[in-house]
Amino acid sequence: VQLQASGGGLVQAGGSLRLSCAASTRAFSTWAMAWFRQAPGKDQESVAAISSDGLSTPYADSVKGRFTISRDNAKNTLYLQMNSLKPEDTAVYYCASGPTLQLVVASSREYNSGSWGQGTQVTVSS
Repeated sequence: VQLQASGGGLVQAGGSLRLSCAASTRAFSTWAMAWFRQAPGKDQESVAAISSDGLSTPYADSVKGRFTISRDNAKNTLYLQMNSLKPEDTAVYYCASGPTLQLVVASSREYNSGSWGQGTQVTVSS
C-alpha cells in the first residue's frame, strides 16, 4: 500500500485547506480510509474516517461541522476539506487505510505503518 498525502501548509485562523491522499492501487475502492493528526508532544488523534462506499463518515467532536472527508474511488483519492481552521488544528496530518471503518480508526502509525501515508504539515497561525 502506498499512500501519498499532500495539501498541507500555513494558513491563518479561520482559513481553509484541502488535503488529498492518493493511493497507488485500484484496491483503494475496497478500503475504509481515515485521516489522523499528531501535534508535537501529543498522541495521534483520529480526525475523520470514511467507509469504502463513502456512506459512513464518523468525525471527531473537535472537527465536526468544520471538516469534511470525502473520496473519489475513480481517482483513488481521499480528501479532507478543512474550514474555519483554528490554531489547535496545527499538526501533521496522515491518511491511513484499513479493511473496515472500525479497524482503520483503531490503527496506529507505529504498528500499521504499511497502511499509512507519510504525513503533511498543517500550521494554523492565530
